Amino acid sequence: MGNPTTLSRRSFLQVSAVAGGGLMIGFYLPGLVKQAKGQTGVFAPNIWLRIAPDDSVTVLLTALELGQGAMTAMPMLVAEELDADWNKVKLEWVGADPAYGNPNMRGTQTTAASQSTRGYWKMLREAGAAARAMLVTAAAQTWGVPEDSCSTENGEVLHSPSGRRLRYGALVEKASALPVPKPVTLKDQRNFRLLGQPIPRRDIPEKVNGSAIYGMDVKVPNKLVARVLRCPVFGGKVASFNADKAKAVPGVRHVVQIASGPAAAGGSFTASIQGWPGIAVVADNFWAATQGLKALQVKWDEGPNANLSSEEIRKRFAEAAEKPGAVARNDGDFDQAIAGAAKQLKAVYELPYLAHATMEPMNCTADVRPDGCDVWVSTQSHTSAHQAAVRITGLPASKVKIHTTYVGGGFGRRGEADYAAEAVEISKAVGRPVQVIWTREDDMQHDFYRPVTYVHFWAALDGSGMPIGWKTRLVQPSLRARFNPRALEASRGVDGISIGGIAELRYSIPHLRAEYILNDPGVPVGFWRAPGGSVSGYVTESFFDEIAAAAGKDPYELRRRLLDKAPRLRGVLDLAAEKAGWGKPLPPGRFRGISVLETIGSFVSQVAEVSVAPDGKVRVHRVVCAVDCGWIINPDTIQAQIEGGIIYGLTAALQGEITIKNGRVVQSNFHDYPMLRMNETPEIEVYIVPSSEAPGGIGELSTPPIASAVVNAIFAATGKRIRRLPIRAQELRPA
Repeated sequence: MGNPTTLSRRSFLQVSAVAGGGLMIGFYLPGLVKQAKGQTGVFAPNIWLRIAPDDSVTVLLTALELGQGAMTAMPMLVAEELDADWNKVKLEWVGADPAYGNPNMRGTQTTAASQSTRGYWKMLREAGAAARAMLVTAAAQTWGVPEDSCSTENGEVLHSPSGRRLRYGALVEKASALPVPKPVTLKDQRNFRLLGQPIPRRDIPEKVNGSAIYGMDVKVPNKLVARVLRCPVFGGKVASFNADKAKAVPGVRHVVQIASGPAAAGGSFTASIQGWPGIAVVADNFWAATQGLKALQVKWDEGPNANLSSEEIRKRFAEAAEKPGAVARNDGDFDQAIAGAAKQLKAVYELPYLAHATMEPMNCTADVRPDGCDVWVSTQSHTSAHQAAVRITGLPASKVKIHTTYVGGGFGRRGEADYAAEAVEISKAVGRPVQVIWTREDDMQHDFYRPVTYVHFWAALDGSGMPIGWKTRLVQPSLRARFNPRALEASRGVDGISIGGIAELRYSIPHLRAEYILNDPGVPVGFWRAPGGSVSGYVTESFFDEIAAAAGKDPYELRRRLLDKAPRLRGVLDLAAEKAGWGKPLPPGRFRGISVLETIGSFVSQVAEVSVAPDGKVRVHRVVCAVDCGWIINPDTIQAQIEGGIIYGLTAALQGEITIKNGRVVQSNFHDYPMLRMNETPEIEVYIVPSSEAPGGIGELSTPPIASAVVNAIFAATGKRIRRLPIRAQELRPA
């Protein structure tokens, strides 16, 4: 097996494929890795796959497994076009490499925005189809027969007239000498064997038996553990500190100040690329690091946000909403419509900051040496982690390696690089491998939150009750401006992420106006599951229900009538209403609410069955969800994502709120930022519309509509409108 002392830290953890078992990340046998890398006769027609003489097919993966099923769906695309034996498909993660960038994510290796399937589905199919065509050519040449007399099946090339067969493994040498065909012919959907089938997920066995390696599980020789004390006020920094007592704690090795350069001093958002300003205590283990952290004596320069509060932010936003904003859409003439309206409506909706609250807190292990840097990280973005490490170390990009681990929940939080930057900076400072571990409190109070939002609506109805005018004015910090301060200049002051779902309203209303107002209180914001849709799905569909009630019309029927130019939206609306039994009697005390939404290239409608107890407590009993996400890869994955997205969105609607006091986040753990419990989770039914359209997104699809479906049902039950989330029992109690 070789001498363990010759093992480099860089290769200590390897991603290796295990036959029939999917991904395995863990300790390795040096001799075996060398043998696999030095294997001869491997057929690798492109960067996405390779076929070995033993018939095994290794599919290279760049879309991370966040629980969304990517490590099953992505190889299914390759294996279908290749006609591979699914039982012989192995998986291997790639590190940071621009060649594997997602074309829909500006070429970065980022697993976010429900773009994995949408970005890679065509190129992965083409990769499999090209390899299959080359294997057919190799077999035809071997037999001296026409290529069109050959076919493929389950990892073999068949010559139908003679009944001869050749395994893919037997053809790798000859196929390797052939040119890669362009273009290639893809299979007709009617001939699929794998795609569209509920194939069991490849990540489940290791997650069940405990062999899956997450970032928290990483072990490398000579590793230290670090805790970081960060300024509790956003935008603050270290004024001074005394480390004597911390260094006196047994096991503490180093105390270092981090992220103290000009980039970090520029504002809270630079933490994403540089790390948070603070003091790192580096020790032999987590316990010692924690005790050292408690012993630190630090004085903070709390900066301009020291007195910031949620009340002040709310007041600021309300004042901002009194003035016109940047125009994102302007159909017709809303002012004329409102002036001639038989009835007018106004409403204000508010949403709080929300944390990601991933089950695995932030963590990263880095080993910085003069000749290279290795980073083991649970990340949604190889690119951002790699760029941060390159910038901090000053090493050439080729000398910085990102090693993939399983991810214990992302929801957008792990697209940031702050926690990776911290590990790299600390390892560089102390000259040893370092694992930075955040506690739940660290994570909750130093997140990049879904933005706080204030939305003002106006509507104009004609004499028959039909809406003829709709205006929205949304006040929110800008996600786009955070990454590119000049982005709003190019779009005339409009943040398309924030206002997109509102500006693209599909209802046939002749006079539509949507305005965006940027207001940034200084609290860091980031991409949360459906960052724009989770706002627009709640506010637009709730306000639409207000219009239906004011018009005296059934909320389902009015939606259906006004979606005459959006057939796929109306299709899911009809399906959800049918399956939920819309219009049919419910058990006593239960009421229905409905919503419909287009987002991330897909279409979704939900019906929620809700009861409200005398004390105001809301119980969601049943959610019926209809989905049109285009072409179906794995229906089991779709159902799981829809169920998870509903639970995530329902948690936020019923319980999610981050509040600010004295510039600090008040919430610290699950006792004051609770998650939905199993006994609180409704029965969920998922219905998928068969489709031949291009794939849409699924991971973020079901989170946006659930809040509006629930609050619309609450109105049906109580006659009270919920215009401010989370839903508060005290607002629903009898006066």
